[in-house]
Formats: sequence, structure tokens, C-alpha cells
Amino acid sequence: MAPSPSDLTKPFIPFSLIEWRLDLRTILDRFARGAISFEEAQNEIAIHAIEHVEDIAKLDVGREPRKGLPEIVLAERKEYADMVKIALAAARRSGRVVVSRVKKRDLKRLAAVLQKKGLKVEMGRNSTTILAIEKSTGQSRGTIGVVAAGTSDIGVAEEARLVAEAMGCKVVTSYDVGIAGIHRLFPVLKGMLSKKVGAIVVVAGMEGALASVVASMVDVPVIGVPTSVGYGFGSEGVAALASMLQSCTLGLAVVNIDNGVGAGAFAASIAKRAAGGRERL
Repeated sequence: MAPSPSDLTKPFIPFSLIEWRLDLRTILDRFARGAISFEEAQNEIAIHAIEHVEDIAKLDVGREPRKGLPEIVLAERKEYADMVKIALAAARRSGRVVVSRVKKRDLKRLAAVLQKKGLKVEMGRNSTTILAIEKSTGQSRGTIGVVAAGTSDIGVAEEARLVAEAMGCKVVTSYDVGIAGIHRLFPVLKGMLSKKVGAIVVVAGMEGALASVVASMVDVPVIGVPTSVGYGFGSEGVAALASMLQSCTLGLAVVNIDNGVGAGAFAASIAKRAAGGRERL
């Protein structure tokens, strides 16, 4: 339908800004009048859900119902006391929290604090990431695969695994299957595909070639994670990142260096959708 002349004189306001301006009373009134569905009302309310943790954080407590993502606390450069307050607040609201990049000296005492609050705690192997969960999510919703090229890449791979598990996915892992011994890879991929993985996360440092190889062999989305593992020129993950970005293999997406958290969240979102739609945690 063509706009009327009066419509053309009205200032343009992006839809997202209109939605953000809605207050709770307006949302509930629209729901009561049948103007929006229950799910639409739930999503709009979630947009406005913020929990203040003293003056140090504003938790987006509506992220889980809105996006299917748990609260993920980046502990790097946070004071221990602040990190604990934020993690406990997030866990209290949703029954789960992922805390990534915890200082090694703080890992055990943070885990102990979370366990005292009745949370089941899992720490990633060779990793500084903690998953704390109140109870099992029950039946897994979607499956992803996580492979690491070398043992030095396991810490980042475990970040991806824990995030995907926090989102309710089953995770199949296999580590130290890099291209220096490429024959190790073939049975791993066959096994993952037989388990109907919806996506595969490939974690690799050095030249990062494993991501391109995997993407060339499977019919599911592949998420490449370059790691800061390597020698000399191109170290700190630069060579691996450039290699993955320049891949001639289609079906490969790439996240930032050492970003296991982002890769796990992206892969889990794909797998849950492929398994039959986005379900709430």
C-alpha cells in the first residue's frame, strides 16, 4: 500500500526505538486487548528486564527468554569480589551462569562459592571457564561437535563446549586432531555426523588450516576459532585468523581470536534451530 501524503511528512522512527519506548503498562494493555500474543508480550517485557548489581553491573536478565543465551560473565580484569556478586546474581535469576577467563588463582575459590549456593559446577579442562548450573536442563536440544587441532587449543575448545551445554545442547568433542596427522580427523568427523551434529566448532592455532579442511568435508555449518598458539611471525593468532578468513571453502564462519564463547553460542543457536526450533532453556 502506498503511503499517504500525511505519512510522508511524519518523522521516521525506527521500529526498534518504538519497541524500546514501550513501558510495562503499555505492553500489558496491548496483550489484554489481544493486540499482541503471549510470546510477543514476553519478548517485549524481556527487553526491559534489567537487574542492577550495586553500582558495578546491569544484568540483562531478559536475554535468556529473548535470545536463548545464558548470562556469560567475562571475569578478565574484574575484581574477585565484583565477579562473585555478578555471577551469583545471574545464577539466582536463571539458575545458570558461565564465568569465562577466571584468573587461575581464583578458580577453586569461585567454584566453592558457587557450590555453596547449591549450584553444580564444572570447570573446563585446561581452561579458566566455569559453568555453574542449578539443575540439568533435561533432554538435550540439538547437538554440536567441537574439535581442537592441538592440545594447546583445548582451553578455548572447552569454552565453546561449556557455553553450548549451558544453552541446552549435547556436545561431542575430539581434541588433538590437527592436520599434522590428518588421518586422525576422518573417523572423528564420521562419528560426529552419525550423531546428527547441527554445527561443528573447529579450534586451531598455528596456520589454522583445520577449519578449512573440516568445512570442505561436512554438510553442516562450521565455525572456525583461531587461537593465539604459534611461533614467530603470525603468532598470537594472527596467521590462523587470516588463514580462516581467506578460506576458499564455503560454509565456514570465523569468530575472533580465542573466542570460544562466541563460537559455542553461535554453534548452539544453529543446532537448536536445526533440531526443531528455538526452545527456551
